Amino acid sequence: MYRKLLTLLIVSLFAGVVPLFANNVQTPVSPAKPVLLKPTHAQEEAARYVSQYLLENHYRKVAVGDSLSQEIFNRYIDNLDGSKSYFMAGEVSRLRELYGNRIDDEFLSGRATAGFAIYNLFLKRANEKMRYLKAAADTVRFDFRTPESLVVKRDADAWPADRKELLAYWRKELKYKWLNLRYSGESPKTIRETLAKSYASRLSLLKKQSAEDAFRVYSNALTTSFDPHTDYLSPSDYENFQIDMSRSLEGIGAKLQSETEYTVVNEVIPGGPAFRAGLLKKGDKIIGVGQGKTEEIVDVVGWRINDVVKLIRGPKGTLVRLKILPASQAGRGPSKIIPIQRDKVNLEEQAAHKEIIRQSGRRIGVITIPSFYLDFEGQKRNNGAYNSTSRDVSRILGELNAADVDGIVIDLRDNGGGSLEEAVNVTGLFIPSGPVVQVSSSSGGKGVLRDEDRQVAYTGPLTVLVNRYSASASEIFAAAIQDYGRGVIVGERTFGKGTVQSIIRLERPYSLFGKQPELGQLKLTIAKFYRISGESTQHKGVVPDIFMPSLIDNSAIGEDTYTSSLPWSTVSRSFYSQSLEVSQPLINQLRVKFQSRILADPAYQNYLKDVATLNAIRKKKSISLKESVFRVETEKIKQIEKLWVPETDNESKPPKVTGRDIVLDEAVAITADLAGVKPVGSEVIVNKPTQIN
Repeated sequence: MYRKLLTLLIVSLFAGVVPLFANNVQTPVSPAKPVLLKPTHAQEEAARYVSQYLLENHYRKVAVGDSLSQEIFNRYIDNLDGSKSYFMAGEVSRLRELYGNRIDDEFLSGRATAGFAIYNLFLKRANEKMRYLKAAADTVRFDFRTPESLVVKRDADAWPADRKELLAYWRKELKYKWLNLRYSGESPKTIRETLAKSYASRLSLLKKQSAEDAFRVYSNALTTSFDPHTDYLSPSDYENFQIDMSRSLEGIGAKLQSETEYTVVNEVIPGGPAFRAGLLKKGDKIIGVGQGKTEEIVDVVGWRINDVVKLIRGPKGTLVRLKILPASQAGRGPSKIIPIQRDKVNLEEQAAHKEIIRQSGRRIGVITIPSFYLDFEGQKRNNGAYNSTSRDVSRILGELNAADVDGIVIDLRDNGGGSLEEAVNVTGLFIPSGPVVQVSSSSGGKGVLRDEDRQVAYTGPLTVLVNRYSASASEIFAAAIQDYGRGVIVGERTFGKGTVQSIIRLERPYSLFGKQPELGQLKLTIAKFYRISGESTQHKGVVPDIFMPSLIDNSAIGEDTYTSSLPWSTVSRSFYSQSLEVSQPLINQLRVKFQSRILADPAYQNYLKDVATLNAIRKKKSISLKESVFRVETEKIKQIEKLWVPETDNESKPPKVTGRDIVLDEAVAITADLAGVKPVGSEVIVNKPTQIN
């Protein structure tokens, strides 16, 4: 009965479909045979274990019912069609009516019938769209003088009401891609060829879709409805995850993830080739991959992430060219091609390093910490020569003390975290002893991680520089320094990831039938970090004492951009001695000096104007498809990036910045100001001890 109902649904949704015609295309697009995927027995087994672990062990306790069902449905539809360019309004309504309140029942029983039915319908629509666009790309002629625009921020918009509205959006989407390619440097002839190849490739990929593809997208909608960092990893996905974590395979040194039809950079690994090149950032979308200096760049939009990874990986010393849509442009600017020479992660490049900068007659040490790293195996062997952030920073502090610097900046920009133990140990280099971070588990228990060593490696003026990419362990360090009143936090609000994940292998308790397919793994959120002040770093991040913006698109990067992120919350304070070397009156003084200085600095004022211009472009709901307007906006983005973003002309030259690192310069100046004033106050005992359960 259910299968019959599903068949009737698919027929009714596509009844009366008219032939699709592109602009100036005279031949109707022939219908493609629909792909009907079904979940495997192993996938349904995995789904049962996933639901069990989510309900019993996830930090967020969720009641199973229609509310959860609707949340999963909405997220799944959004993951499939976030641009609202595949489904029509009536189809979404019918899907919601049929499945909106059923997913919770299937979730409990480990079935994925609804997920596969919706995915099959999506494949049908995707085939139609790609066939239309491919036919149109062959013959279409656009008038770029027409004042029309493409709506790119469609969150609050309805799905197209009918096929006419849907086709109109597809046409505008093609026109935008044409303009984007033109201003990325392609000629009209190559644009037509590039688009035709791209859509032909997408059609070929759609034909190769498997049950694993459907299950991956559907299970992701289930898990991320609990929180954005909980994820199901199929056996093949987990293999790639292990390779990424080991950081041993020769490649570019970046972790990637899928977001709708794009492969997106999730992390640039410190010490890796991409990190050294300085051209790839978290949030960048990889839309093409080319081998060597001259091989054609293959369009990878819509590809499985595992297949994209295979193209990017390769032998040490070989060149790969990535075509990206930079995150800083919010998807509006032209694509860029960046060359990266494949290599292994170099631990020396990952290590903390220093420089000394002279500012206002003072010598300021800058310690850059790319990540909080620790050689766990070396630590186990206790051979005395293992790599760790705290050991390296301790050594550097000794060198800076010997150089008699007047103050120190700890640069944590783009530091995505790493070892929690190292975050605690590095904090301990600046405080006598005491708690550094609190951890609350899913079972309700709470613990405190402490610095037990009363030795302090550095007691002078301290500034911590952060940006939106500073996350996790970086936030723990910055928050502790701020809570102790030990230093000044400058930059912009941090990422806001205050949760802990654990990898759980999905295993059958026993098997009566010999060797059976692997079920995969579950990356599960099991705990939450809290500052010693009792506030969470989750969602809100660490708010700087003195704000300096960056070119990062804060509307697209950060924990608060995820709709299912765990909320900010509080627990009781820890017992700690606050030094008050940096008090609120002192911060106010430093802000006044900072404002006075930047008002008199033409370069900084130009920087602020460029940041404001870029943010104004990002906030626009629509992109103009009139070439004269599109050109002005595109050239403005290029001009801003040329001034403030590293760039390179070819693979043999290191990246360069034509403008100065103006944010670091100001952090150094603030530290020099801090060195010129005496701290007020003394140690203050804060609150009463926190019980450790």
